[in-house]
Amino acid sequence: MISFIKDDEKRTVLFLILSAPALIVSFFHIGNFPVDPAWAAILLCGIPIVKGAAAQLITEFDIKADVLVSIALVASIVIGEIFAAGEVAFIMAIGAYLEERTVANARAGIEKLVHLTPTTARVVREGKEEIIPAEQVKIGDVLRVLAGETIAVDGAILKGQTSIDQSVMTGESLPVDKSEGDEVFSGTVNQFDTFDMTAQKVGEDSSLQRMIRLVESADAGKAKIVGIADRWATWIVVIALLAAAITWFVTGEVIRSVTILVVFCPCALVLATPTAIVAGIGNAAKWGILVREGDALERLSQVKRIAFDKTGTLTYGKPAVTQIHSMDPELEEKALLTLAASAESRSEHPLGKAIVADYRQKTGTMPVQPEEFKLLAGRGVAAQVSGQKILAGNEAFMTEQKISISEKLQESARKAKADGSTIIYIARNQAAAGMIALSDTLRPDSAQMVEAIHQTGVKTVLLTGDTEAAASHIAAAAKIQDVRADCLPEKKLEEIRRFQEQGEPVCMVGDGINDAPALKSALVGIAMGGIGSDIAIDAADIVLVGDDIREIPHLLQLAKKTMKTIRVNLTASMMLNFIAIALAITGVLTPVLGALVHNAGSVAVIINSSLLLKWRKLK
Repeated sequence: MISFIKDDEKRTVLFLILSAPALIVSFFHIGNFPVDPAWAAILLCGIPIVKGAAAQLITEFDIKADVLVSIALVASIVIGEIFAAGEVAFIMAIGAYLEERTVANARAGIEKLVHLTPTTARVVREGKEEIIPAEQVKIGDVLRVLAGETIAVDGAILKGQTSIDQSVMTGESLPVDKSEGDEVFSGTVNQFDTFDMTAQKVGEDSSLQRMIRLVESADAGKAKIVGIADRWATWIVVIALLAAAITWFVTGEVIRSVTILVVFCPCALVLATPTAIVAGIGNAAKWGILVREGDALERLSQVKRIAFDKTGTLTYGKPAVTQIHSMDPELEEKALLTLAASAESRSEHPLGKAIVADYRQKTGTMPVQPEEFKLLAGRGVAAQVSGQKILAGNEAFMTEQKISISEKLQESARKAKADGSTIIYIARNQAAAGMIALSDTLRPDSAQMVEAIHQTGVKTVLLTGDTEAAASHIAAAAKIQDVRADCLPEKKLEEIRRFQEQGEPVCMVGDGINDAPALKSALVGIAMGGIGSDIAIDAADIVLVGDDIREIPHLLQLAKKTMKTIRVNLTASMMLNFIAIALAITGVLTPVLGALVHNAGSVAVIINSSLLLKWRKLK
């Protein structure tokens, strides 16, 4: 029982359960008790309120809602309205409990990350498996993950194929297929076959731990509008006391003054904003969005333009094969890709890896290993594949190797470069065989996402350090009309400040270290949590955990809906207060009815805010 009482939530439930029948007995005058049973509610639910208010008033001189509630409680007791005092205490306790439950439900989608932290890992050393604490895993360790197990650290699959449930990190409802070379993240769950992986990010550097740190930094209490509501509450306490004193002086009826104190408690006003903000944060968390700053939703509702970085934000941030042109009549495009993939199979260069990855994706197999291989830094590779001498590299490399590139091939290369592609020329046995164009590819949902943003009335702009050709190509594909290319970090800052000086508050969306200044200077910064740098994430107000840019339109609409809910809450609570005050002054409301009206408003505000938890605007 002692441990049960120590748990705040369980203690509140217990006190409410004991107080409810006591108030019923008191209201209907059931039985013959030496004292009014409503005292049970006053002692169990009222004393914590009075105690907390006194502590705030004495230690910090903080005049808030609980001060007025305490005065109303004491005044009701003094004039003998024991049931009214017990009712005020009881309904206030219910309101506080509902608020706590709203906050708990809102944060549940985020805090479950903490509980999913794996405690152990299966390490393979010298062919033997050994289970060790997860915090002891080191970079480079080989881990074995069985079906159904949670992955302990970030890394890449060495051997095996499976599907991974990434819903905790990305919100994806379906498992994601993974094979050799693919990345896997801590906290995600292996669905099917056993696989071996190499540890790349361990301890505090892992994806899950990074998200947990973001959770710890989230604070709904930072919203500026919360401070405004608190200041209103302070003035209302003063006005309530004056109104009660004047009414008593004019009418001579102390019961009317006590009723004014009861209905004037600004609880609904104080609850109006934090419950809506926390519910909005909880809604965002369900869709893979972490809101780090409490006032971020308030600021986001004011945004008139969203600025996007290109690489890693609208695009995947890594090269992929976009075109294959064969100039050798004996080689089809597939055969040219096969030779290039074999030549690049031992390369560590990102372009070489991209060619191999494209081959694996199209054929489902690994390329044949070359008999000979040589890497020439900054130029390309030379390899012996099935008895053929294969060269793969840039134009300078072809010139050094005395490989002649035809005008037709050069023209194809120029067109590809105009779209922002990088060209890898392929030569077979000292003769140009063709080329492979690679570029950063647009995320498939980018255009749809941008169109949805435009439908909300918010403009877009692309701010990128890439060339004009590459930027324009991506912007056209993403349906962004305003493009600013060749933007260094300083230039991005200048552009954002210019927009904001012209009355267009900006939300910046980026992922790299070079985006950090822009993320910080914009009215709202949104960082890509999966591939984004730690510096960018730290500079941002909001983080897309799984890099799902499709959720940005929902986030914009959620911010506006949250602020609308706050305005409704504030307006309704103020109107209810003033109507109740008028009725109390005229003597229509008694302390008992006043307590019911006042606390019904508080409960209504909390319920209205909690509706945000599951809100999502249909397309």
